[in-house]
Amino acid sequence: MDLGIAGKRALVTASSKGLGRGCAEALAAAGVDLVLNARGAEALEETAEAIRAAHGVSVTAVAADVTRTDGRASVLEAAGQVDILVTNAGGPPPGMWSDWDREDFIKALDANMLAPIALMQSQLPGMIEAGWGRVVNITSGSVKAPIPVLGLSNSARAGLTGFVAGTARQVAQHGVTINNMLPGIHATDRAVSLDTGVAQQTGISLDEAREQRQATIPARRYGTAEEFGAMCAFLCSQQAGFIVGQNILLDGGAINSTL
Repeated sequence: MDLGIAGKRALVTASSKGLGRGCAEALAAAGVDLVLNARGAEALEETAEAIRAAHGVSVTAVAADVTRTDGRASVLEAAGQVDILVTNAGGPPPGMWSDWDREDFIKALDANMLAPIALMQSQLPGMIEAGWGRVVNITSGSVKAPIPVLGLSNSARAGLTGFVAGTARQVAQHGVTINNMLPGIHATDRAVSLDTGVAQQTGISLDEAREQRQATIPARRYGTAEEFGAMCAFLCSQQAGFIVGQNILLDGGAINSTL
């Protein structure tokens, strides 16, 4: 399928590895020029060079922390106005309700709610003026079924979801769509971190922790960054113009619900 977005320009945050990189790779394969962002300069430049070599698109790499005002400003200065915005950020650390204070929640909100909102506010006016735009936010399956040990993530990402629900319906008339992708467990560094925590708490090996978690997923495996990226690219395509304000769950069937 021709996605119809060759020559478009996209900003993808937290894209040096994992799901963000999967989205960047899929967009590049569709002919989209990229502005990539992550905090680690070395890994980011390696990713940028690999995508340039593989797909022949223009790739600008900006190492910065978009949860900070100055970092976000540097990314937006390099990006300018884009056609496609994919927001992504690593999740807050796990824990229990009694572990967190106000500052912990502020950090989670900055990373997983307020930064994506600020990025959208910077890009939506230009997209509206152009009469076309695509925004995809990478959130979490926890906004549909909260995960007890990820209370910080549950809270911040639920707030972002609420913002998108209203905003997406306000901008759709201008040819601009906003949707969220809700990953379950994918084979990324985040999965390794979570599985390592389980292994340490229960005294089992990392492989055993992974096997236990995979057994709870009907697909009996973790997702891949490549298949996640393919869905992202479709949501950014010309064909997805009638998909508005949706939360697309990619979890191998792990969340058991009818709707």
